Amino acid sequence: MRTGGQVLADQLKIHDVDTAFCVPGESYLALIDALHDASNEIKVISCRQEGGATNMAEAYGKLTGKPGIAMVTRAPGACNGSIGVHTAMQDSTPMVILIGQVARDQEYREAFQEVDYRQFYGALCKWVGQIERAERIPEMVSKAFHHAMSGRPGPVALALPEDMLRELTDVGDADRYKTARPGVDPADIDAMQAMIAAAERPLVIVGGGGWSESACADITEYATANGLPVAASFRCQDIADNNRDCYVGELGTSVNAALAGRVKDADLLLVVGARLGEMTTSGYSLVEAPRPKQKLIHIYPDPDELGRVYQPDLPIAAAVDRFAAAAKAASPVAPDKWRDWAGAARQDYLGNLEEGTAFPGDVDMVQVMAEIQERVGDDAIITSDAGNFSGWAQRFFRYSKYPSQVAPTSGAMGYCVPAAIASRLANPNRPVIGFVGDGGFMMSGQEFATAVHYGIDPILIVVNNNMYGTIRMHQERDYPDRTLATGLTNPDFVKWAESFGAFGALVERTEDFVPAFEAALGAGRISLIEIRLDPEVITTRTTLSAIRDAGRARRDA
Repeated sequence: MRTGGQVLADQLKIHDVDTAFCVPGESYLALIDALHDASNEIKVISCRQEGGATNMAEAYGKLTGKPGIAMVTRAPGACNGSIGVHTAMQDSTPMVILIGQVARDQEYREAFQEVDYRQFYGALCKWVGQIERAERIPEMVSKAFHHAMSGRPGPVALALPEDMLRELTDVGDADRYKTARPGVDPADIDAMQAMIAAAERPLVIVGGGGWSESACADITEYATANGLPVAASFRCQDIADNNRDCYVGELGTSVNAALAGRVKDADLLLVVGARLGEMTTSGYSLVEAPRPKQKLIHIYPDPDELGRVYQPDLPIAAAVDRFAAAAKAASPVAPDKWRDWAGAARQDYLGNLEEGTAFPGDVDMVQVMAEIQERVGDDAIITSDAGNFSGWAQRFFRYSKYPSQVAPTSGAMGYCVPAAIASRLANPNRPVIGFVGDGGFMMSGQEFATAVHYGIDPILIVVNNNMYGTIRMHQERDYPDRTLATGLTNPDFVKWAESFGAFGALVERTEDFVPAFEAALGAGRISLIEIRLDPEVITTRTTLSAIRDAGRARRDA
C-alpha cells in the first residue's frame, strides 16, 4: 500500500523527472514527504515565489525538451504561478504544474483558498485535471505528460486534493509516456521543392519549440544546400547558426528594417516550427492574415495550428526534427537562382551588427556585447525577459549553438533571473548570462536567494536606467511630455548581491566592464553586474529624446 503522495512521486520518477521547482504549501505536504524518499532521483528546488518556480520550470522545459515540473499550493500559489504557465502556453513549452487543492469534502463551499482550477487555468493549459481518487494517479499523470508533449507542446495542470494525497491505495504504476510525433509524407517534400524551385525570392523562417541540436543542424544544411536565406522568429535565434552564410537575422522587436522589407518582398515563405505570431510578423503586417501575399509553406507539429491564423498553400503537419531530416535528404533545387537575393540578405544582417548611432553616456553597450561574445564564444546560454535592454543581446550577440537563447516570446517581465537559475541547473558545464532590466529584476530578484541557497552560479547583468524603459518609450511616442508611472527608485544592486555573499560589481564606464565580467566568470558563485545606462539610450537604434521629439511632431501636426 502507498499513499497518493507516494504514488505520485513514483510516477514522476517513471516519467523521467529529475528536477522539480516549488514553493511548499500545506495542501501538498504528502507529496513533498514522498519526494523526501526520492531525493536521490528528483532534485526539489524550493523557490521564493511561485512565479519564480513556474518560470524556472518553463525554462527547464525549453532547454531539456521534456516537461518542466512546478509544484504550487492552492489559490495564492496557483495565482502567483500563472505567469510561468502563460509563458509556457505562448512559447509552446511542455510543462506540468501540480497544484495543491482543498480536501474533497470541502469542495464547492469556497473553503480556505479554494479555486476551481479547471476554470482558472482552462484558458492557459492544454488540459486541466483534478485527481479525485488515489488509484487514478498513474492514469492521470500519464495523461498529463502525454498532453504536455503531444502535437504543439504546452502546459498541463493537475489539481491534487490534499486528502487524496494521504489516501492509501494498492494501484500499479503506468509506463513512461511515449509521444507520437507526426512524420513527413514524401509527396509533401516533393511539392515543397517544386514550389521553391518556382520561386524568385524565397525565405525560410524557423522558430517554435521541439527543436534539437541535430534538427537545427539538419535545417541549416538544407538551407545551405538549396541556397536559401534563413531568418529566425522572435527569440529563436539559436535554431540557425548565426555564423553561417545562410542566416539573415531575427524577426522580432529588434528586427532590421532591411529584413522586414525582405519578408514583405519574398514571394515564398517556408515556415518551419514557428506560429508566425504578432512579434514575428510585426503586428501581422509583414505577413498578412488570413491570406498572405507570399506563397506559404507551413510546417508545424499540430495540424490544428495549420490554417488557424494563416492559410498555407502547402500545410505539412510534422515534427520539426522529422521534417528537417527529410528536407536535408531531399535533392537540392537550383541554389544559384537566389544567390544575389540570399547574399544581399546576409550582408544586411552583417551590416546590422555595425552600430550606426552615436549614443550618449559613458557605457557603450555594443562594446559590452562584443566583450561578452569574445569571452564566452558559442558556449554561453543567454537568458532575458521583456524590455528594451534585451535588444542588445538580440541584435549584437551571435548564437551558434542550440540551445543558447532562453527568453519568453510571451514578453513576460521577471523571467530572466529564474530562467538563468534553471539554465545553469540544466547545463552545469555551460556559462549562463542573464540580461535583465532594473524593473524586471525587481519582479523576480528574490530568486537570487534561491541560487545562493543551492549554489547555482549564473551571471546576471542588470541594465539599470531607473525606469520601465519600454513603457516609457511608448509613452513618449504616443503621449510626449506626459510621463507618469514609469519612473523607478531602485536599491543598490551591488550591495543587494553582496548581502547574499555573492559577487557584485558596478559598471559606469565601458572600461569597467571587462574586469567586472572576468571576475564574475571566475567567482564560482552567482554574480551580479549592474550597468548604469543613460536613460537616453532607450533602444539599440535611437534615443529617448528622438522618440519624444517625433511624438511631439505627430501631436502638433
